[in-house]
Amino acid sequence: MPTVSVDLVPGLSDEAVLLDVREDDEWELGHAPGALHIPLADVPARIDEIDPDAEIYVVCRQGGRSLGAVEYLARMGYDAIQVAGGMVAWQKEGLPLVSERDDPAKIY
Repeated sequence: MPTVSVDLVPGLSDEAVLLDVREDDEWELGHAPGALHIPLADVPARIDEIDPDAEIYVVCRQGGRSLGAVEYLARMGYDAIQVAGGMVAWQKEGLPLVSERDDPAKIY
C-alpha cells in the first residue's frame, strides 16, 4: 500500500488532492486547508468529486479508515496514497489546520 508521512504530502494543486475521509464532526474541529472532505462511507457515492487524474493523498484521524479508502480508490483506478499517522500526525508535525467552528482548530 503506497504510504507517505505527513511531511511528504505535497502542496495541494490540480495534481495533488488531500482527501479527508473523517466524519463531519471530526472535520469541523480541524482539517488541513484546501482538503477535500468526503466521509469514508460516502466515497463510493461521491467518487465523481475526486479527480481521477490527480494523486490522491488520503487522510483520516490515525490511519485505519484511510487504508480502506486507498484500497477502494486503487481498485477504481485512482492513484491513491495513504497519509501515515493521519491528522493526529499532521497536528503533531505542526502543519496548518483550519476549523469550521469558532474554537481554535485541533485534532486531539
